[in-house]
Amino acid sequence: MDNKFISELLSWLKALLIAVVIVLVCRHFLFTPSIVKGESMMPNLQDGGDRIILSKISEIERFDEIAFEAPDSEDNYVKRVIGIPGDSIEMKNDHLFINGKEYKEDYLTAYKETLPEGGESLTNDFTLYNLTGEETVPDGKFFVLGDNRRVSKDSRSFGFIDEESIIGDVKMRIWPLDSIGWIN
Repeated sequence: MDNKFISELLSWLKALLIAVVIVLVCRHFLFTPSIVKGESMMPNLQDGGDRIILSKISEIERFDEIAFEAPDSEDNYVKRVIGIPGDSIEMKNDHLFINGKEYKEDYLTAYKETLPEGGESLTNDFTLYNLTGEETVPDGKFFVLGDNRRVSKDSRSFGFIDEESIIGDVKMRIWPLDSIGWIN
């Protein structure tokens, strides 16, 4: 009887250890959870409430939401990739131009609709050169903006981010349970 119990216990401990190792390996190399803090990505990501899953193996593309180590603080930031290496960027009359082509920023539509008509623009005019002294985004760098352009601390203030500073690409949002009525 004792032998059977010890054998069963060792079997369970072995299975539990394997599960823990798999979770740790996946979290370190493949994906990681995070919590959004700050208003810079509102209304698409909410401050302190939205939980996100970051893929650590995705190729970063233009308009991806990414998390990265902030170049100007100890925090991690979540922003949207606007410029990838080789891109020239200009914002004119609240319209985004990349390599001379206008891009619609559909993720900003709801926010722009709240602005008074004929009033202030969401994003002030700029060129990449005026902000950074570079004509194009250098190799190994990215230009990022927050969706809440009026309050976002982003590449307009701290410049390019290094590819090595990227933690991951936002692949999934997990809304807090209290927002869907599961917790009061």
